[in-house]
Amino acid sequence: MSLTELGKYMALLLRHKPETAGIKLDEHGWADVDMLIAGIQKTHPFNRDMLQTIVARDSKQRYSFNEDGTKIRANQGHSIPVDVELQAAVPPAVLFHGTALKSAAAIKQDGLKPMSRLYVHLSKDERTAETVGRRHGNPVIFRVDSGKMADDGFVFYLSKNGVWLTKSVPSIYLEQLTKTGK
Repeated sequence: MSLTELGKYMALLLRHKPETAGIKLDEHGWADVDMLIAGIQKTHPFNRDMLQTIVARDSKQRYSFNEDGTKIRANQGHSIPVDVELQAAVPPAVLFHGTALKSAAAIKQDGLKPMSRLYVHLSKDERTAETVGRRHGNPVIFRVDSGKMADDGFVFYLSKNGVWLTKSVPSIYLEQLTKTGK
């Protein structure tokens, strides 16, 4: 299994299914590094150097170690209830959300919902949103009036890896920028 595939497996374990490798996350999403390594080793060759390489090379900076390097967690994207100790932050006036064309009509009608995750994920720029949308099919980008949302009392969080998070985005705060992918 490549390091990229192992990184995806780690995301599954640390965000969605820690029991798959026999590990437990604490209430803040932290897993013991030695237990994570041992859990992955049950099915794949894996060691601390590989873990550190995956974390260091991850372009999305999905993971964080605690100060002494004994624990690790995913920065966001969980479908299981954990409190990753996010601090509320004032968002920029505009944020973006990338999705697939097949989801656009429902989003225009119902707004953005976290679906299987704990938060809606928003990007600070259109290019990042397009990259995210492309992972799901023909990309569509929505402009989010995050400044107005914040003024109206919606709470935003900024994850350690620069992803903006909020519980939902009602459709009145959305503008579809693209009709079809590029």
